[in-house]
Amino acid sequence: MDDSELDQIRKARLEQLKSQGGGSGGGGGASKSGGQDEDRQRQQQDEARQHILNQILHPEAADRLGRIRLVKEQRATDVENRLIMLAQSGQLRSKVTEEQLKDLLNAVAGKQEEEKIVVSRRKGWDDDDDDLLDL
Repeated sequence: MDDSELDQIRKARLEQLKSQGGGSGGGGGASKSGGQDEDRQRQQQDEARQHILNQILHPEAADRLGRIRLVKEQRATDVENRLIMLAQSGQLRSKVTEEQLKDLLNAVAGKQEEEKIVVSRRKGWDDDDDDLLDL
């Protein structure tokens, strides 16, 4: 990657951070033009993300990521975010291949499995369903 590509990645990341941090701090007088501005800004960010991804992914890897997005959009977004972060930090030395993408997907999937929350419900002594049986 050359310096101009890194500058583009940094600008896109800065815009992403601004939109995440500045989204809740606006004024109270939002109008139709404010919504259009947000849509336009979101579209620009999406285009910047896509441009970055096109620079750091082989076509086969980009195709696989697109297929994953059809099934699990959040997982594809998580992988894209991680790829962009790696590119911005300079940890990517070449374009990501499909095999490298698979490894990254497995890492993200393993992390998501660790984050699962299990809720076990106990039948309490004050269960209303038992009252219906006495009728």
